[in-house]
Amino acid sequence: QVRLEESGGAVVTAGGSLRLSCSASGMTLSNIAMGWFRQAPGKEREFVAAINWSGHSTYYADSAKGRFTISRDNAKNTMYMQMDSLKPEDTAIYFCAAHRSGHTFGDIVQAPPENLNWGQGTQVTVSS
Repeated sequence: QVRLEESGGAVVTAGGSLRLSCSASGMTLSNIAMGWFRQAPGKEREFVAAINWSGHSTYYADSAKGRFTISRDNAKNTMYMQMDSLKPEDTAIYFCAAHRSGHTFGDIVQAPPENLNWGQGTQVTVSS
C-alpha cells in the first residue's frame, strides 16, 4: 500500500525557515513527479511547488517563488521543501503528493486530486 508521510512542520516566527520532508513507502518515487500543496484555514487546498522525476525541473506558485525550494533524493525515496522568509500567510497544513504515473511537474500541476497519492499533512504555523 502506498503511503506518504510528511514531517518538519512547526511553529515559527515570521522571517524564519523550515524544511519539510516527505518520505514514501509502498512505492518507488524515482520515476514519478511530486509536489507540495497547502490548505489554510477556511480556504481550499492550493498548489505550492512541483518537481519532475529526476529533480532537474521545478515549478512554483507565485507565492512560493524566491522563498521556497523543492528538491528530492530518489536514493532516499524522499522529497523536501526548504521554506525561507516565512510569512504569517504561509500558515497552513502542507501536503505532499506523488503522481500515480506522471513524470513531469506539469503532471502534478494539472492533475485532478484523484490522480495523486496524498500524505496526511504537516502543520506549519507562522506567527507575526
